[in-house]
Amino acid sequence: MADKRDYYEVLGVQKSASDDEIKKSFRKLARQYHPDLHPDDKDAEAKFKEINEAYEVLSDKDKRAKYDQFGHAAFDPSYGGGGAGAGGFGGFADMGDIFDSIFGGFGGFGGRSSNPNAPRRGADIETSVTIDFMEACSGKKMNVRLNRSEQCPDCRGTGAAAGTQPKTCPDCNGTGTRRVTQRTPFGNISQQTTCSRCGGKGKIIDSPCRTCSGSGTVRKTQEREVEIPAGVDDGQTLRIQGGGHAGKNGGPSGDLHIRVDVRPDPIFERDGYDVWTEVPLTYTQAALGAEIIVPTVDGKVKYIVPEGTQAGTVFRLRGKGIKRLYRSDRGDHYVKVSVEIPKNLSKDQKQKLKAFEDSLGEKNYQKRQSFFDKLKDKFK
Repeated sequence: MADKRDYYEVLGVQKSASDDEIKKSFRKLARQYHPDLHPDDKDAEAKFKEINEAYEVLSDKDKRAKYDQFGHAAFDPSYGGGGAGAGGFGGFADMGDIFDSIFGGFGGFGGRSSNPNAPRRGADIETSVTIDFMEACSGKKMNVRLNRSEQCPDCRGTGAAAGTQPKTCPDCNGTGTRRVTQRTPFGNISQQTTCSRCGGKGKIIDSPCRTCSGSGTVRKTQEREVEIPAGVDDGQTLRIQGGGHAGKNGGPSGDLHIRVDVRPDPIFERDGYDVWTEVPLTYTQAALGAEIIVPTVDGKVKYIVPEGTQAGTVFRLRGKGIKRLYRSDRGDHYVKVSVEIPKNLSKDQKQKLKAFEDSLGEKNYQKRQSFFDKLKDKFK
């Protein structure tokens, strides 16, 4: 009794919470601590049972009223109660339906089957890798280190020692649950509880496998080679089917999810499958035109800049961008031109530049001429 937390505190709601608020909080917490998401995690399993126990009481109008009046004593056998909140995985008929609605189709995990020995899919594994920009463009094979739960090689997942087999629990006949009816000052209370003999597994192992201690799975740290496809972008997640934790009772393995982080590049900037590069030109190159070298993800290419190229002009190199993920076509490469004005000119260079400027007419500066024409019209 002294160790039990307040049911409202367990679900993180106020005592005045509505039924919808209680149900919403329960769904969120049950999804967070569901054992399918935390295999072999005793703390998560205990939290999950505590959440179920609290919801079992607070979701029932009569039980909630009794709890509000008497607290945990209303359901504690030592106080004459009937244990409506003492069981763990459910005490009302539609608990299985509640979990089906929460976990049905959730990432392939599904709800817990009413048969504790039904095949169960293993949990997914999430990890991340960091690669360079050019590796993202071309693709890369690399090794990732995983801490993975695998089927025990000695018992092949049964949990029983070699030469033996698990047997059906005689107390619950393999269902993993038992229905208990107790007489209380409030009347007879019928409750479905987890079978105490088999712990809800439906089977009993007399001789546990020494390798896995009867769990049927073992933890192994391994390196796995994965292929990062060409065209992957920063923040994308790759899914490798069956690369997660091993399933239970012959169920399939979960999946491996790899988040890819791409280091920024000092020259290239990505926009979808297009690439942008800024190339500086000299004043002379922009004025007279020139053949320049443009870096691309495939290497250097030559490009003819026409005379009179203005700062900010953008040229497009078709098909020189990044390969589209799992496709053969590619984006484009865009080259943005900047014109660098020379600094630290000598006296002689300044005089020559001034003489050159004096030799030019307004027709050589079309934007400048247009600007002043508009200015005249505005203030005439």
